[in-house]
Amino acid sequence: MGKDHQPKHRQVARDLRRRAAVRQPYERLLIVCEGEKTEPQYLREIQQAYRLATAHVQVLHSHFGTEPQQVLEYALTIFKEGDRERGFHARSFDRIVVVFDRDEHRTYHAALEQAAVQNGKLKNDNGIVMPLEVVASVPCFEIWLLLHFEDIFAPLHRHAAIEQLKAHMPSYEKGGGGHWAATKARLSDATLRAERLASTTTAYDGIMPYTTMHELVSRLVHLKD
Repeated sequence: MGKDHQPKHRQVARDLRRRAAVRQPYERLLIVCEGEKTEPQYLREIQQAYRLATAHVQVLHSHFGTEPQQVLEYALTIFKEGDRERGFHARSFDRIVVVFDRDEHRTYHAALEQAAVQNGKLKNDNGIVMPLEVVASVPCFEIWLLLHFEDIFAPLHRHAAIEQLKAHMPSYEKGGGGHWAATKARLSDATLRAERLASTTTAYDGIMPYTTMHELVSRLVHLKD
């Protein structure tokens, strides 16, 4: 191959243009949910709306059970072993996100503590230390949808949260679909309300209304940015 006789500054500028033209792949997320339908369907609707390829975003439900520790263990197992049926290899992610509710779960606090211990200790297939995040909702996922419509200041049972949500979304049913489409216009309001809750309590409290679902939604919405 002949030598490139362009001046050095032109070669550098050309190389920079070539690098800029190469589209950088976006973050690879493994999201494992407690629920089998409601949360995965909601997140997959966002995934579809923003055309996030399954090569980069995998939304699964826990096959080990619905207890928070089981959700966490399933996420760690899938990350370490991969899944041939779904077409991804071991450790082929840049971030693990586990999604579960406070509800009446016995292992809620244990799962929070175990996730905190594991966070920053896992390496992916590129040898990079990656985060493990918990998206917890108190008392349940419906608190996130309810925040699209009103402020919540006091503790409430999951049944009450669902009934209050149905006042705004009469057709709401657990396991149903279309929840992203029904609420996305109010996303900024829900985010502000969730941030206010997070400024006054934490997931560890487990009593006061709380969710970090807004952080996961924002990550998905802006994943390609």
